[in-house]
Amino acid sequence: MTWNVWWRFGDWEPRQNAIQQVLKEVDADIVCLQEVWSSEDGEDQVRNLATSLGMHYARTPEKWWKGHSFGNAILSKYPITKTECEQLPPLDGPGTRWAIAAVVDHTNTQIPIICTHLDYRFDQSARRQKQVEKIFELAKKHHSPEGHPVIVAGDFNATPNSDEIRMMTGEAPTPIEGLAMTDAWPQRNDSPGWTWDKQTPYLENATWPQRRLDYIFVSWPRPAPLGNVEEAFLAGVDPVDGITASDHWAVVADLITPT
Repeated sequence: MTWNVWWRFGDWEPRQNAIQQVLKEVDADIVCLQEVWSSEDGEDQVRNLATSLGMHYARTPEKWWKGHSFGNAILSKYPITKTECEQLPPLDGPGTRWAIAAVVDHTNTQIPIICTHLDYRFDQSARRQKQVEKIFELAKKHHSPEGHPVIVAGDFNATPNSDEIRMMTGEAPTPIEGLAMTDAWPQRNDSPGWTWDKQTPYLENATWPQRRLDYIFVSWPRPAPLGNVEEAFLAGVDPVDGITASDHWAVVADLITPT
């Protein structure tokens, strides 16, 4: 599962319970979160969620802004044996973006996960393409054609026909020859899969809704059927006690893994 949980924006306090309830209902083995927060006073959204759900977790470095951090995290039902964080370009200026890689030990099979969040502005495709290049460099460290494929998930702030997403899937030249990513959504779902949707109450005044911005990718080549997609759907769509949990819908994919 991947989900942008909208930091401390909007009615953020009642949204915390809604986020937790959606995660509990979906009950995913591995969750990639974007726009998570912690506070200088010790409050930590990721730790709170992991504790309540009984999951392991890893997060990007805490960079403080007005007393709070802004980053990505991975939650896992299974032990996390290794983590690595990479800052995405550009490396200077505000709004630093990160990718976090973790290796999850699932019944003695090592599953590499990368969670990321790319720049958001409509005119920043060139920056996102550079960020995709960095993500591929990170994925190459963990990819093996004979092993479990790398799962790359997050908020890419780009539509499927964009240059940066086409670079991921091989519809345009990939940053690293011999490595590409399967987009999980169209493998098992014929709907548009909009995750930035005007049906979200927080997007009443959004300038460009009706876009699929959030993705789960699986690296290729891989030893099929390992990593093949069995199901893909959206989550977080229904309010919890009248509260919509985030301004993004979550994406969930059921992948074939070792039993």
